[in-house]
Amino acid sequence: MKISSSLFFLLLLTFSVFAQKAEDVLATVNGQSITVRNLSPEAQKIYAELSLSISETRQNLLSQMIAETLFESEAKTRNQTVEQTLNEIKAKIPAPSDQQIQAVYEANKAALGNRTLAESRAQIVAFLQREPEQKALQEYVERLRLKYKVTMLKDVNAANLKPLETLATVGGKTISVQEFEQKNQNALYELRAEAIERVKAELEEIVFTDVLAAEAKTLNLASSDLIAREVTDKMRDFSNEERINLQNALKNRLYAKYKVNFTLKEPIPVAQNISVDDDPAQGKANAPVTIVMFSDFQCPACGATHPILKRVIADFPGQVRFVVRDFPLTTIHENAFPAAIAANAANRQGKFFEYADVLYQNQNNLDRSSLLKYAADLGLNTRQFELDLKDEKLAAEVRKDMADGKIYGIGSTPTIYVNGIKIRQLTAENMRAAIEKALRK
Repeated sequence: MKISSSLFFLLLLTFSVFAQKAEDVLATVNGQSITVRNLSPEAQKIYAELSLSISETRQNLLSQMIAETLFESEAKTRNQTVEQTLNEIKAKIPAPSDQQIQAVYEANKAALGNRTLAESRAQIVAFLQREPEQKALQEYVERLRLKYKVTMLKDVNAANLKPLETLATVGGKTISVQEFEQKNQNALYELRAEAIERVKAELEEIVFTDVLAAEAKTLNLASSDLIAREVTDKMRDFSNEERINLQNALKNRLYAKYKVNFTLKEPIPVAQNISVDDDPAQGKANAPVTIVMFSDFQCPACGATHPILKRVIADFPGQVRFVVRDFPLTTIHENAFPAAIAANAANRQGKFFEYADVLYQNQNNLDRSSLLKYAADLGLNTRQFELDLKDEKLAAEVRKDMADGKIYGIGSTPTIYVNGIKIRQLTAENMRAAIEKALRK
């Protein structure tokens, strides 16, 4: 889906003129206003400083675009790929010592989920090398800025910028306002959405507490007793999902009764043209809703999210096409890439989703012998499966998914899109709401 230049500049205008004030009304309850002043000091600060954060981020994003252009120019001069040029710089950075790795491991055992040192080593090394790598790259960028004569022409935060105006030149190449907006619309949306979500979460807590107290008073109950009556006492399977559903039902009823209206302005989500490629899919190809999940089979969050998403999709029979694409986080999950290849090998025998379920359930055992065992357990042709594990075409398919994911701005897993719009909070409620919204369009 192509987005017109006018939309880019509507977004830019929104970022530039949005002024946050302490008197801003964020919600009303029975006609009574809740303003920024009702928030905690932390939430007030996030709200008040959003425009400044956006301004600073735009400047950083422009610097990043300039750096990328510099590396492209230097790589072309060297007759290399950008990746080869970057790897040459990183190769000069000394590897962390065993003592440093051990120290970080001992200090962060709990945060690492009590995994062994061997299992955590790649993640720790990546952590220790991040700062020296960034320093080396920044120093290299400064040298390249002189070599390729970077010239700044416009302030990226100036008012009334026109699409074809040039923000900067890099060795004869230009970076236009339109190019900047196109490349960075997702990052800017994510920044604003995250800030507004944090404010809204606190706002909703305030509103729910108020209406709960009001309702409890009419019933001559304590708020805790009302929660017990409407939520706790009605639970049957005592799952977290059941509790959330019951609480949301109570919340929606009280919001309607007490005329709750949220006026907090939220950013408009950016819809991207997310390719389904030729990846494993369930559901009709012409279904009105297409969900694309970029996943890592060694990622605990993916393992937890996948079954929830499947249950939600089951509530919309015939209306959803579900596509899974690979985004193994190779710097922290050493078995994620081979697991992705194995799942694609299983797909060749028509058992991708069955195999994927097994991988998610056995994330601590994704070595080669385990991958082969899972194939045998599912009744796959193991000889063919072994041959497919060595097939470069499958590895190339995984790398293509990863490359596409980076273009879409993906940096973590799971990342899920519903008709091209990213779901930011991966709860069953939000997934269901995203599908329902897509069906209404």
